[in-house]
Amino acid sequence: MTPLLAVSHLVRDFKRGGWLRGGGTVRAVDDVSFDVRQGETFGLVGESGCGKTTTGRCILRLIEPTSGQVVFRGTDLATLNARNLRRARRDLQIVFQDPYSSLNPRMRVGAIVEEPLIIHRIGTRDERKARAAELFGLVGLDPAHAGRFPHEFSGGQRQRIGLARALALNPSLVIADEPVSALDVSVQAQVVNLLQDLQTRLGLTYLFIAHDLRLVRQVCDRVAVMYRGRIVEMAPAEALFGAPAHPYTRALLSAVPRVSPEDRTVRVVFDHEAFRPLALREVATDHLAAVE
Repeated sequence: MTPLLAVSHLVRDFKRGGWLRGGGTVRAVDDVSFDVRQGETFGLVGESGCGKTTTGRCILRLIEPTSGQVVFRGTDLATLNARNLRRARRDLQIVFQDPYSSLNPRMRVGAIVEEPLIIHRIGTRDERKARAAELFGLVGLDPAHAGRFPHEFSGGQRQRIGLARALALNPSLVIADEPVSALDVSVQAQVVNLLQDLQTRLGLTYLFIAHDLRLVRQVCDRVAVMYRGRIVEMAPAEALFGAPAHPYTRALLSAVPRVSPEDRTVRVVFDHEAFRPLALREVATDHLAAVE
């Protein structure tokens, strides 16, 4: 089956100290390849600074990749001009990590949700307002509150507003960039349940970027583990959590807090100095790891 999204040999370099200064470059994303299948939730995990958010933004060309291919529905997004890229983005949307900085504090939340429709010139004014009210109800918010400003909502409610904005154009693929990491634990489960419910109802596909491994195990069908800008392991979620093949993956999993005090899982220490970038190879069916 042809994947909905295919990322091939994606690279993104950043200039140390900015492009106007000397100091060489930093490779934030290093030869990353994976595909996302229609209707699944594909997890991209790793510690802070490993390149997972940069990967997500390169896919949408919010950050221009240095090299590589991003093919969505058979079209290489890197080849699109500004007009055609705008059209493609109707089908590709993102939910940002921070619900406090991702919403314009000077705009009423109804206008925030309507904005994608205005940009893409969809519907009349009344139709856009009706669509915004529909989206508010879809994400569990009262449409009567559309005239309020973002500061009048809690973090969880703001993330729902961001999700409503992302869904305004009926996208096929939503990149969820750490969508619950800035929220209280009590609110996280509500937002995750909402994401799963919307996926079922609307037929969405998710690229789920996260560092919370317990959450990833709960929501993702397949998972790729990133380290120093590279994917070091990729497998169905249960296979990866049940039989991790890469030493870094084993170290990550051993660091997950245990609910039961009787769980005597031994902490695995990863030797960062010994890391060598290797090509992924198949270690089991649909299970790839960068090991010898």
